[in-house]
Amino acid sequence: MSGMRADSGLKAIFSTKEGHVKRRRSLSAWALILAFCMSAGLWAASQSPALAQAKGRVSGLPVPRFVSLKADRVNVRRGPSIDQSIDWVFSRAGLPVEVIAESDNWRRVRDSEGSEGWVFHSLLSGRRTVLISPWVKDKKTVPLYRDDKTSAGIVAELQPNVLGDVIECDGTWCEISVDDYEGYVQQELLWGAYRGEVVK
Repeated sequence: MSGMRADSGLKAIFSTKEGHVKRRRSLSAWALILAFCMSAGLWAASQSPALAQAKGRVSGLPVPRFVSLKADRVNVRRGPSIDQSIDWVFSRAGLPVEVIAESDNWRRVRDSEGSEGWVFHSLLSGRRTVLISPWVKDKKTVPLYRDDKTSAGIVAELQPNVLGDVIECDGTWCEISVDDYEGYVQQELLWGAYRGEVVK
């Protein structure tokens, strides 16, 4: 009888240990799955700017985002109201600006020099434009290629701050038009399209 009880006790101990092992393995499996999902989510966010961007509470569009000016004269105000003073005036239709905040019918924008102010929403367009390397101060030109590779022929040499219309961007290259020329520029050399952003 005592031998039987001892045998039963040993089985109970082995069974308990086996149960702990199973639970630990189960927890480890869930931890691996969770880690994989988190890393996959972070990877997806890094590959797609849209996933990493917040949505504007007024428009529902991504913030920040690039837009362009509709008119040759656009007042930039200190606050989101017509009663606010005008800090400066944009005088170039088509200029790309970055929307960084929204308040009712007003959009806070940033230009290529980093200046910020509020603009009435109807003075902005979803049309995508870019400036050629506005940060370059030594007049170094940027090549406009026939195709999306540096080995392609050069269509034109573009000076800094030249304004172009975006045809499309694949995240590395943008196809743009400047006056009568069309071609490709490396996306990192443009202001008006985020690195890695796809524009159709």
